[in-house]
Amino acid sequence: MSTETAAQGQRGLPPEVTVSAEGLDVLRRSLGPLTTTVTEHFEQNLPWYSQLTTEERASLRLISQRGIGGLAHWLEDPASQNIPLVNEILGPAPTDLMRTISLQRALQLIRTIVDAVEERLPPLMPPADYQPMLEAVLRYSREVAFAIADVYARAAESRGAWDSRLEALLVDAVLRGEPAEQIASRAAAVGWRSPDKIAVVVGEIPVATDQVAMSHLRRACLRFATDAVAAVQGEKLILLLGGVESLTEGLDRVLPHFGEGPVVYSEHSGTVSAAHRAAAAAFCGYSAAGAWPAAPRPVAAEDLLPERALAGDETAKEALTAGIYTQLADAGHGLLETVERYAATGFSLEAAARELYVHTNTVRYRLKRVTEITGWDPTDPRDAYVLQTALVLGRL
Repeated sequence: MSTETAAQGQRGLPPEVTVSAEGLDVLRRSLGPLTTTVTEHFEQNLPWYSQLTTEERASLRLISQRGIGGLAHWLEDPASQNIPLVNEILGPAPTDLMRTISLQRALQLIRTIVDAVEERLPPLMPPADYQPMLEAVLRYSREVAFAIADVYARAAESRGAWDSRLEALLVDAVLRGEPAEQIASRAAAVGWRSPDKIAVVVGEIPVATDQVAMSHLRRACLRFATDAVAAVQGEKLILLLGGVESLTEGLDRVLPHFGEGPVVYSEHSGTVSAAHRAAAAAFCGYSAAGAWPAAPRPVAAEDLLPERALAGDETAKEALTAGIYTQLADAGHGLLETVERYAATGFSLEAAARELYVHTNTVRYRLKRVTEITGWDPTDPRDAYVLQTALVLGRL
């Protein structure tokens, strides 16, 4: 064993493969026939190869030819046997080739090329070079396969970063309430498909917010939604979901992907282009959720109307005034006064009845009507707080 070979063994590297000058000459002269054999194997063993365009097939033949030529260069220069030659192989290929050929197909191509070269080349070699050439083909194909996988991985990381920027722009457009045409354009750029059933979820960013964590979050969302877009704004993690089925059950899946603190959601039945109010409600609800320490997690933005109103959310003030005060005022029959007296007397039916000079059953009936009209139950402490806030805002 030579000193250089021993040093390689100490570094954990396999010894270099050497082929005689006669064997290298045979390899160079066989470049054309080998490329033809490889093309035939493509047509016979890869069903998708015939579906490519003429230009794409020509690019693959060129890559095959340069790959086989690279094998000769790899054997001529032993120092290059640990350096991937993938840039030389893919260099002349069209830049959009990687969009056409997936990583799986690229590895199928390498396997097919190796099979074709193994079948055709070693028998042409001088007997002494048969086994070294076979080993060279296997080692060279391994190096190229790993190098190509690395190229695809780097491209995937770049696409992932670009996709994340597109998703952030879509979320920002919805939050800002940009024109519907612009939101629709940004949604199309991220591949949005859902026509309705939109949900916006806002929470605290988790400790790990790298691409891997965001990918896991999107996969969890896609179990109950058709579309899932995630964006980070400051300390907030925002989800924009489309085609949502069973949101409550789905949120249980994604809660572990948020950090500590409140998680607020809001739903919208229309398109993503018109989801601004829902997004603003969820965003404001998250900011105001701290005013309700006992709030569930997750909590609907509609359940935080009093806190949002006190924080200055005009949409929440409008919802409380129009949805509660105005409806009760229009209904008449002393419903507004009954709610006020009921709360002022410590939520006592008897005391409220005395204040109103009516029977206890009348108070009970009026409170039931309030629940039917507004959806908020005055006998529940939290609902009573919502009703009282609505009455104050209505009078103001």
